[in-house]
Amino acid sequence: MDCGILTSKTVLLFLSLVFWAAGAALAYVGAYVIKSYNNFDHFIQDKYTLIPAAIIIGVAVVMFIFGLVGCCATIRESKVGLSFFFLIIMLIFAAEVAALVFSLIYQNKISGDLERSMNDVFAKYSENEPEGRAVDYLQTQLQCCGVQNYTSWSNTTWYATHNNTVPLSCCKNATATQCTGRLDQPDLLNTEGCETKLDHLLQGVLSYAMLVILGFAIIKFFGMLSVCVITCKTGNRRSGYQPLYA
Repeated sequence: MDCGILTSKTVLLFLSLVFWAAGAALAYVGAYVIKSYNNFDHFIQDKYTLIPAAIIIGVAVVMFIFGLVGCCATIRESKVGLSFFFLIIMLIFAAEVAALVFSLIYQNKISGDLERSMNDVFAKYSENEPEGRAVDYLQTQLQCCGVQNYTSWSNTTWYATHNNTVPLSCCKNATATQCTGRLDQPDLLNTEGCETKLDHLLQGVLSYAMLVILGFAIIKFFGMLSVCVITCKTGNRRSGYQPLYA
């Protein structure tokens, strides 16, 4: 068998097998991104940041379905099957590039929108309301207090109506009875602001997703080259055409 065809078929068979693993990995990444945003959805008013995750999950579903198509088409050297497989790879490649572009665009928009929405949610803080539970969860999980820092609470209605104290979720140890939420006890409070920590978390999630997308896009690119090699070599062999360099 021609070395070029053998190498290309090996690449495509490997790519077909990777399709399932890649689909599972992309589905995990997409679900992880959505879960990360859903945990803090009260602070993110615009849902455009979920577009890359939706694209990733859609790509994963397509990869699961068409992994078998590529395997069968490669083994049989079917021109129709390989053409169809090439089209699939190209569409997935385009979707991954689109997801990468969206991630790059929206990564720079997170910070400004985050500060505005967080200020609104913190201003409406009440222990028994959804906003209040969201803020408590955020401050507990990220070990932070306030938007910019723990003194940001002094500009809220909660602070003015609760004896100049911050929520107990700001305490380093939530079970410590000596932590009353007063600002003159900074050693008992998490003093770092939540905006910076949440921004770093979301930026990290997007960066992780972008690296995964880039890696799989590179694999798809080599897959398309392999389909072209097999199609051209097979066509030459069937037609009896011998290239000048043979």
